[in-house]
Amino acid sequence: MRAQPGRSVTSKVLALLGAFGPASAALTLSELARRTGLPLSTVHRRAAELVEWGALERGDDGRYRIGLRLWEVGSLAPRGLGLRELALPVMEDLYEVTHENVQLAVRQDLELVFIERIAGRHAVPVLTRVGGRFALHATGVGLVLLAHAPVDVQEQVLAAPLERYTDLTITDPVRLRRCLAEVRRAGYAVSDRQVTMDALSVAAPIRAPEGVVAALSLVVAQDRADPVALAPLVQAAGRALSRALGSSGAGLV
Repeated sequence: MRAQPGRSVTSKVLALLGAFGPASAALTLSELARRTGLPLSTVHRRAAELVEWGALERGDDGRYRIGLRLWEVGSLAPRGLGLRELALPVMEDLYEVTHENVQLAVRQDLELVFIERIAGRHAVPVLTRVGGRFALHATGVGLVLLAHAPVDVQEQVLAAPLERYTDLTITDPVRLRRCLAEVRRAGYAVSDRQVTMDALSVAAPIRAPEGVVAALSLVVAQDRADPVALAPLVQAAGRALSRALGSSGAGLV
């Protein structure tokens, strides 16, 4: 990446933080400079300030990692905080009944963000992580969130290239449009081997007074999945959390 003249201090700091990701959780100064397009001297100075504040941590290996202070600040995001606190008892009940992966996600622009998950010890491995982003068109929670998103958001997703994760991922906008209509009609979504060939997810909407604000899902091994049996469990959990949101008056936007 080429250096961009005239960048503000804030943009440089945000670029440094944005350089980290699931596949790049620990970076050297040189790697940060290359990813951000900033001079090495600037990276060294800003990284030192971020370490002092706690947004970054520098390990004995000389590599930088996201610091706990940043996590503390991020956990205060209102859409995550109130929803997670209300959702955890419901998610734990759903886990105790199924012993499968339970996931909670919200939409941000044209992607979803996972804000909580409970991983089953013997459940199928999943690609998701708390704080991770994913496309809306492939996962169960994504299909629910997209089905209930504003029309302009749906049209933007349908008009863009739809990434294929497996041979079963829906990448045809006409098929996806029909799928979203079925999600709205049925009240739940099923993503069958659309992300990995060994997993199936069943998801249901979570509603607040302003509309659908999140989605809850179970992710199970495809070879032992029964969507017809799982759907009522997920829908019941979604309704319970929706009632909790309505009675608490939690602000999520």
